[in-house]
Order: sequence, then structure tokens, then C-alpha cells
Amino acid sequence: MSTISSLRPDPALSDGTSSPFGGQIVKESVGQQAYGAIRNSLMRSRLKPGQKLVARQVADELGISVTPVRESLLRLVSEHALTLDERGTVVVPVLSLEQCIEIRDLRMLLEGEGAARAAKLVTDADIDELQSVHNRYVETETEQNFSAALAENENFHFGVCRLARSPALFGVVENLWMQFGPTLSYLYDSQSRPFHGQKHGHVRIMEALRKRDPELARKAMSQDILIGGKTLLEKLKT
Repeated sequence: MSTISSLRPDPALSDGTSSPFGGQIVKESVGQQAYGAIRNSLMRSRLKPGQKLVARQVADELGISVTPVRESLLRLVSEHALTLDERGTVVVPVLSLEQCIEIRDLRMLLEGEGAARAAKLVTDADIDELQSVHNRYVETETEQNFSAALAENENFHFGVCRLARSPALFGVVENLWMQFGPTLSYLYDSQSRPFHGQKHGHVRIMEALRKRDPELARKAMSQDILIGGKTLLEKLKT
């Protein structure tokens, strides 16, 4: 069974529009599913910095009662993924430039370590699947379907991290993406594209994995995060 998983297309709401939380919840463990839906929406960059999350509105989109949504929102506040404004309304945080740089640097360290560990364990089939994810990323970015491109970029990074087979490391990386995901929604606000005119960082990572070279994989992942986020950080400086 593959260790890489991808995000699936989100089902539409009854009025034909797309929900940022991935559709309505119909199974058991409603509270945990509500938490997961909101958490994933943060990592997917489907929620924007400064966006207010009203429990009733979120519950309506998920098709559940308010109580599990309210509990999930407060849980995410306690995890510093969301915040409360002066009126007690839950808000997606607006990160400062310094906070973004700190998260970027931690990602470089942790995802770099994940790539190095993956290089020791990866199979050719694993790399082929990463290539498929990257191909979808390139296709969706070329089509200017930027929400899908951001999702496929996440699939690639999480795919590499899963191949490290280190649940503790993966959990910390997930938490960093949960905090930084909304800010990534700014990535395609300008005309600039990550790695325009040069070999993409994903390609360098896969080349290092095919060589089974841990240190080369570590360097390639770190450079991918550094170069890929350069345009984003420059935007935050303005």
C-alpha cells in the first residue's frame, strides 16, 4: 500500500458552490471530523488570513450542529492555529513577516530531515508516485487553477515526509503547515511563479531520492522551501 496520499476534489454544496471545508459531514465521530475538516482547510490554504469563522456559518456548511464546530474552533485556538479577536470571534491569524520566516526556517530543518530519512527508505514506486503528484501540480499551475496547485504542492511535501516513516516528525510538520497554510494563499497573488525559468525544487528532490542520497535530499528540500517561498516573503515585506 502506498505511503503517499493525495487530497481529493471537494464535493459541491447543494447550491453548486464549493465549501472551503470539503463538504458536509455525514459519518460518526462528528466532533473529530469537524476538527479535521477545519484543520485541513487551514493546511490547504482554503481559509485566508484575517477571515472570521462564525460557528453557525461553519456548522451550516458542514451540515452539523453548532456544538462540535464551536468545540473544534476553540481547540484550534488552543493549538495557536486560530485566534480570538477582542469580541471573542474566531479569526484566522495574520502572521507577521518574522513569524513566517520562523516557520519557513523550521520547515527547512524538519522537512529536510524528513527528506534525508526518506532517501534511505524510498522505493522506485514511491518516487514514481511523487512524480505523478508533481505532474498534477505543474498541470494545475499551468491552467492557473491555483487552489488545486497549492493542494498538489502540499501532497508532494507530505508525500516525501510520510516516506520518512517518522510519525513524530510528520506531526510537527503538519502543525507548521496548519499555521502557515492560510498565508500560502498569497503565493499566486502576483505574476511571479515559484521556480520560473529554472529546474523546480520538486524535481531536484526526486533526483536526490533516486540517488538514495540523504544529504542531497536534505539540501534539495531546504532549497525548495527557501526558493519557493521567496516571492511570498517579498510580498509580506511590502
